[in-house]
Amino acid sequence: MAATNGVNGAPQQSKDKVFLIWGGEGWVAGHLKELLEQQNEKVFTTTVRMENRESVLAELDRVKPTHVLNCAGCTGRPNVDWCEDNKEQTIRSNVIGTLNLTDCCFLKGIHITVFATGCIYAYDQNHRLGGEGYLETDPANFDGSYYSATKSKVEEIMVAYSNCLILRLRMPVSDDLHSRSFVTKISKYARVVDIPNSNTILYDLLPCAILLASANDTGVYNFTNPGAISHNQVLSLFKKHVRPDFEWKNFTEEEQSKILKAGRSNCELNSTKLVKRMKDFGVEVKDVYTAYDECFQRMAAKGIK
Repeated sequence: MAATNGVNGAPQQSKDKVFLIWGGEGWVAGHLKELLEQQNEKVFTTTVRMENRESVLAELDRVKPTHVLNCAGCTGRPNVDWCEDNKEQTIRSNVIGTLNLTDCCFLKGIHITVFATGCIYAYDQNHRLGGEGYLETDPANFDGSYYSATKSKVEEIMVAYSNCLILRLRMPVSDDLHSRSFVTKISKYARVVDIPNSNTILYDLLPCAILLASANDTGVYNFTNPGAISHNQVLSLFKKHVRPDFEWKNFTEEEQSKILKAGRSNCELNSTKLVKRMKDFGVEVKDVYTAYDECFQRMAAKGIK
């Protein structure tokens, strides 16, 4: 088991891994639990509130994990606009809770992987459409939503923890039509914008998260498939493979802004660091267009429409 080394709280190497997934009833958490069980790993889940320090410490003492996977947090229902009207609750979860859990893991010598967001950037003069994507080291430049503002600020602090791995997901997609999946969301909108963005195809990348966590990697990774793909490209592939009669309409960012309380991040993340690290494990990270095409083919094979 992991134990505090008495110097800086860094996790010690352990042959017997024990995973504890925080936010255990969530969408991403469920996929991670299934993957770990398929790999015959010992895995537990919890719904203990991250901001409750005594409860967090007690849960860590009870389960004695070597690795915590933090999938908890406040994204808002039905979307991030909720955070604009519930700022205190957003802070309690995304700032106080996230830092508290990371700190408790540090004190107990436990490695923690935080499933964070890459929605902290927006295209600018140095990062144009089709140009260079944002690196892990680039400072955040998008605070158009309160959700994104809390996420970027807490990452700046959390990155100092030597036991912490931060994975920046963007517009995650699963091989089904789960309500939290990006494809499900945009397929139900009356109109969509058509802007290239980085996306995270969970089928491809969640196994990579387990590899990184198991290797006790730390720091920040842009956790997206290489490249960017537009909403129209995504929906065209969806129509091709899953729902041939599907139709949609577009509108502009300006028109979109009139129906939203908060702005939306549009950007491309540079995933070179992730691609290079995965090569160390003999894993190829597929480009986002190929990953989407294969995702929809798997959905069609399951009869999902």
